[in-house]
Amino acid sequence: MFCNNLAIALVHYPVYNKHHEVVTSALTNLDQHDIARSSKTFGLDRFYIVTPSEEQRKLAERISGHWQQGWGAGYNPDRKEALDIVRVTPSIATAVQDFQSGFSKPVKSVVTGAAARTGSIALGSFRMLLQDSDQPYLLLLGTGWGLTEECFATADLILKPIAGNGIYNHLSVRSAAAIMLDRIRGIE
Repeated sequence: MFCNNLAIALVHYPVYNKHHEVVTSALTNLDQHDIARSSKTFGLDRFYIVTPSEEQRKLAERISGHWQQGWGAGYNPDRKEALDIVRVTPSIATAVQDFQSGFSKPVKSVVTGAAARTGSIALGSFRMLLQDSDQPYLLLLGTGWGLTEECFATADLILKPIAGNGIYNHLSVRSAAAIMLDRIRGIE
């Protein structure tokens, strides 16, 4: 099912490092490929990579470009199709502005992290909200040690974290993205 009112943004800034300092995290090839593939699989038509680093934006464009043109596109057309939805932006605000195109209602930002937070909603509740196809939502996923408190404070919605059955809770962002997309856009 096509889902144009939901997009994902993989945020590399502002995020924390392990010392709780605000940093710009490094782009990873696997995150870009895997989240693009998961997004395309679950009907999204946009996946944003957000980084203020010009070098990192150029790298993201080069990674996508390799699979969108020439040898890479011919070698793996499925990967080309997934990476066609990638958009690289310098800020969350730029991603929101780009995603706003085509919608009359303002884009609502949705955040999540590994820690439970007061006022967060379950993925099932968010799935129900997505049924209003006129309301766009941008799901922000943090890299490094997660999105900053400012991201949570300014978000329109906070999602409950993915929880396993133990105390260990350190999923890769690409794994968390795939699980969330399955729960909010998968066939039951």
